[in-house]
Amino acid sequence: MSFYDATVPAYLQILNSLSGLLTKAEVHCEAKKIQPDVLLAARLYPDMLPLSKQIQLATDFAVRGCARVTHSEVPSTPDTEKTFEELRQRLARTVDYVKAFKPEQFEGADTRDVTFPMGPDKTMTLKGQQFISNFSLPQFYFHAAIAHGILRHNGVEVGKRDYMGAN
Repeated sequence: MSFYDATVPAYLQILNSLSGLLTKAEVHCEAKKIQPDVLLAARLYPDMLPLSKQIQLATDFAVRGCARVTHSEVPSTPDTEKTFEELRQRLARTVDYVKAFKPEQFEGADTRDVTFPMGPDKTMTLKGQQFISNFSLPQFYFHAAIAHGILRHNGVEVGKRDYMGAN
């Protein structure tokens, strides 16, 4: 399996599933007469980030993962989304960005050095394979799973098949 095949499809699968999860969440809000901003601000625990930020971070890890491992410019994406539709648009832009990468850009990327920020005054350098496997994908999946958990916790009827994008 190529490094591209181990990376890009993983991001795309979950990015697309997150869009479906947001659609189900919006339908849930309409059916239950819940203000959307209430669900978008929901957290699993008070010290955790809200649903909207979980989606934003998942997109950030997909974009930054592909950009950094291919030594492409890391685009800036301000966190301005306040509605389900705006978050779905962000997911769609992220899908388009990730889809634009070509397999050739990933050739040799598994052994390339990837330097990335680890806080305001610190960086870390890993080989591309370790960066994707041990940092970028775990962070990406964490925020996607927390978004799913927030929706489940708040009564949105979603399950594992929704998270996997199989519905």
